[in-house]
Amino acid sequence: MNSRTGLSVLALVLLTADGVPAGRAWDYEGHRIVNQLALASLPADFPALVREPAAAERIAFLGGEPDRWRNVADLPLRHANNPDHYLDLEQLDWAGLDWASLSPLRYEFARQFAAGREAHAGEFPRIDPAKNAEHVREWPGFLPWTITESFARLKSAFSCLRAYQEGGGRPAEIANAQANVIYFMGVMGHYVGDGAQPLHLTVHHNGWVGANLHGYTTDPKFHSWIDGGFIARAGITFTRLAPRARPARLLATNPPAGTRDAMFTEVMRYLETQYQRMEPLYQLEKAGGFKADGAPGSLDGREFIDEQLLCGGEMLGSIWLTAWRAAPTDDFLNRQLARRAAGPVAD
Repeated sequence: MNSRTGLSVLALVLLTADGVPAGRAWDYEGHRIVNQLALASLPADFPALVREPAAAERIAFLGGEPDRWRNVADLPLRHANNPDHYLDLEQLDWAGLDWASLSPLRYEFARQFAAGREAHAGEFPRIDPAKNAEHVREWPGFLPWTITESFARLKSAFSCLRAYQEGGGRPAEIANAQANVIYFMGVMGHYVGDGAQPLHLTVHHNGWVGANLHGYTTDPKFHSWIDGGFIARAGITFTRLAPRARPARLLATNPPAGTRDAMFTEVMRYLETQYQRMEPLYQLEKAGGFKADGAPGSLDGREFIDEQLLCGGEMLGSIWLTAWRAAPTDDFLNRQLARRAAGPVAD
């Protein structure tokens, strides 16, 4: 798939001079809403532990956790964590990569992209070392890999929990396994929520850069306004959106032989769909739909944001549901529990 932005290298000098890699998607309240909508999307037979008030609150709270990791100055964490929140899809085109052929393996993709960037160096703006303190501008972001890896971690957590519940696990072991499920569900929600914010999927993350034929905003504060300021001013809350929560659905998990990982494909499809909402977002801003100042049309963007939060909640709930249903039997743990139940072997 190819970009439709038609951005030139000369115009994109602005990206390096003034822009920064995509920042936080949704403020805490937005991420919390996505996790709550996902909980509301789950079928009645989903493990009841997530509906207990303390667990539901923990899952909602953890929607903000990966952004909290960004509040410390430790360079190794910032270097590793920050690119997990976005994917500038246009950069894949500049590198000559087909979106449908990306490796689902993070480090194989890194090789793909590095080779493409070197082969098409003229398509990329110069990196200013003074604005690259975190050493991440060489990369387009790793959001779909982060979500896909999180899905696998949650499957493992469900497998472990089932083994302890069915194989004679001690109460403390079951409680810890339940806590792991809750943790992975909550933290994963942050990244799926990031994917529902179209500005996390484009080089235009902090205002339009480069050729700007339609006169879209170049205000670098546009991103933060969409993430939280507008949500607060427009009165967007979980309570208001809850009746519109969409049921989670099972996603594909068994790809045909020779094809890439099925969940990665599902995630890329989700992100590509949200990317298509990027330019309409800018169009709404130009029309005054995000002013929230009481003027006619100033709240026209509220339905747009509602839709993005609802999409994020539906996708997150679907990933949770699929992880639970697809969780394999933990044969290793089952054998360990069986040996423990049998007692010590006599000499």
